[in-house]
Amino acid sequence: MTKVTFYQDCDGEILGFDAWGHAGYADAGEDIVCAAVSVLVLNTVNSIEAFTEDPFQTDVDEEEGRITLKFQQKPSRDAALLMKSLILGLQGMEEEEENMQYIDVIFEEV
Repeated sequence: MTKVTFYQDCDGEILGFDAWGHAGYADAGEDIVCAAVSVLVLNTVNSIEAFTEDPFQTDVDEEEGRITLKFQQKPSRDAALLMKSLILGLQGMEEEEENMQYIDVIFEEV
């Protein structure tokens, strides 16, 4: 199962995320759920880097199938919107009955 944990403050502001695990929908290289999550996550990271001035740190472990993003300060309006878009896409996948057992979107207050 792929798990994506979004870290938020007490006001619900997203401060970062941690995505890890392989969905297990199909064999490696054929897993469309894993591929979809990867595209959404990587596009969000690339978009934040390209379209905002927000400083952030990322950590990638390809072997474990993990990527972490942490904002170094409160995210700008643009970065927050990009994070909301990521959440929308992932939750949309999670709500599909055929995907429920392969993806879990979690929110954790820090």
